[in-house]
Parts: sequence; C-alpha cells; structure tokens
Amino acid sequence: MNQENLSSKPHFQILDGLRGVAAVLVVFFHLAEPLASSHLDNVVNHGYLAVDFFFLLSGFVIGYAYDDRWKTLTFKSFLRRRLIRLQPLVILGMTLGGITFYFTDSTIWPMIHTVPLWKLIIVMLIGYTILPIPLSMDIRGWQEMHPLNSVGWSLFFEYIANMMYALGIRKLSNKSLAIFVSLSALLLIHFAVTNPNGDVTGGWTLNYEHMRVGITRTLFPFFAGLLLSRVTQPTKIKNAFLWCSLLVVAVLLMPRIGGASNLWLNGLFEAFCIIVIFPLIVYIGASGVLHPNEDKICKFLGDISYPLYMTHYVLVYFYVAWISNHKSITLVEAWPTALLTFGGAIVLAIISLKLYDEPVRKWLHGKIKA
Repeated sequence: MNQENLSSKPHFQILDGLRGVAAVLVVFFHLAEPLASSHLDNVVNHGYLAVDFFFLLSGFVIGYAYDDRWKTLTFKSFLRRRLIRLQPLVILGMTLGGITFYFTDSTIWPMIHTVPLWKLIIVMLIGYTILPIPLSMDIRGWQEMHPLNSVGWSLFFEYIANMMYALGIRKLSNKSLAIFVSLSALLLIHFAVTNPNGDVTGGWTLNYEHMRVGITRTLFPFFAGLLLSRVTQPTKIKNAFLWCSLLVVAVLLMPRIGGASNLWLNGLFEAFCIIVIFPLIVYIGASGVLHPNEDKICKFLGDISYPLYMTHYVLVYFYVAWISNHKSITLVEAWPTALLTFGGAIVLAIISLKLYDEPVRKWLHGKIKA
C-alpha cells in the first residue's frame, strides 16, 4: 500500500493531543524531580508513567497503521518508515546533548570536565544509533545508557517492540495475542508489587536489572495497544479529549499510594493504571468526537509531543545543575526558573519540529522510497 492509501485512513487526532498532554507532564515531572526529598514526594508523583502511556499509544497506532498492509509491506520497508519517523529527533537530541555537555557542570557532575572530547564524540555517535552504551562509557555519572539525552532509553525499547511486532507478533491471532498480553500483564503486576522502590521506574541502565525492567514496561502496554487496535469498535463519545486529558493528569499527579510502609500498594496502583486506566483512555480517545477548535489544540500538542520529549532534557540538565548549586532552594523559590525552563522547552520543541524534523523527514521520504 502506498503513502497515499495509508494517509486516507481516518486520523485519531485526540490520541495525538493526549500524547502531547503526557509529554507536557513529563517535562513538569523532570522539573519537579530535583526538588523532591525522595521518590515518595515528587509533585508529579507518577510522571514516569507517561512512558508506559506512550508505549500503549504507539502499539495502538502501529497496529492501526500497519496490520492490514503486510501483503505488500516488508520488514525492511517497515523499519525504514520507523527510522524516518523516529531517528531524526534521536540524532538532534544527542547532538544538542553533546554540544551542551561541558556547560552543565555542577556539584553533582564533578567528572564532566575530565571527559576527553574523543570520548564525548564516541558516546554521541553511539547515541545516534540509539544503541545503549556500557557502564564503562558513562560520562555523566548517572549510569544511563544515553548520558547525553536521558530519555533515549525509551526509544531503545520502542525499537525493540517495533521489531518484535514486525518479525513475528503481528502474525498472532487475536486469541494468541490476548494470551501474550495477559502473560505480560502478570509479569508487570509481579514486578510492580515486588519492586523495592514500590513503582515501575527503571530501564535506563545497561545491566540485567534495568533491561528486565525496560522489557517488562514495554511488553504489556505496546502489545496491549496492538490488541486494542484490532478489537476496538469505537463509538462516538462527546468531550472525550477533555475527559481523557483529565484522566491522564489525575493519574500522573496522584500522590503516592501506601507511603513508605506499604510500597507494594503504590506498585499495584501503577500496574492498575497501565493495565486498565490507560487502555480505557485510549479507547475513549479513539472514540472521541472533537469539538470546534479542539482539532487545532490536538494538532499542536500532537505535533510538538515527540520533539518536546526528545529535546527537553537538554534544558533540564541546566536546570538540575542550577538546583544542585542552590541546595536549600524551595519549590516556591524555584518555580520562576522552572517555568522559564518549561517555556524554553516548548520553544525548542517548536523550532526542532519546524526547522529540523519536518524538513528532514520530508527530504528522507523523497530520497528513500519507504
């Protein structure tokens, strides 16, 4: 099926808008995180669940866009399309992270100015491929697989899920896929309630523990989204964007459940959100009827969602360095800088979209027949 036929499918604008809402909350989460005294009292307590929501949205959209195209579509052409869609901003995020690396020095990163330029360049080039770096190449000290752009870890698992889909899972019947998704849900629940942190965080370090977390966080939402795209029969739901947005906000801002004494309760809550609430949100969003002017809001939020996610952490590095150099600062004192950082992230996302991502993808589509 050619590009024209693909574009003739109805577009889920509300889901685009919800992706943008979640991306905005991710930025707020990262701005609030360094001000929290522990992982128990972040203002945006469950902001990291936006990644799990992204995986679910991605699985739904991939299934909707490609499930009926495999009579003519090849793995190579599928992967080419995904590379054109995802990789330009991966490269931009790593490049910006590399350019600004030496300017984010603070008390929490004393090693930065000891990193030779050649090592920085190697880490940046590996980052372009989205492949993880080993711990021996960590140049920031946070034990991340992508120390120039922290959020790159989720793209690594996104690609794994995409390849699993294209290489075999797409061939599963709905019944077999449902069994696979159910087993993935059990795996997620077990991890969530037994994790010593009392949540589903993790996946950003190249070691056994974090690889297990990353795979566990990816399998259920991505392939549940795929299953949902196959079995959903959307109805017409009014005010869907408003209600879904409020649900996303409510989940991500919900205070920790159970406190420090019953961490497993918080894990159970997060598993419930991923397994029940997020699919419900996607179903309602896919069934929604847009009100006048909501289409413009959803388009704007959808357009900037991926650029915002892939570039905001470059500015967050500066913000975190500033916070670390003012250790006694409070939320009330920090909010003007946080707001400025947030505004800068929105502006950077728009510039990245209009001056880089859209032109590059258009050029690549012209050069490479996907």
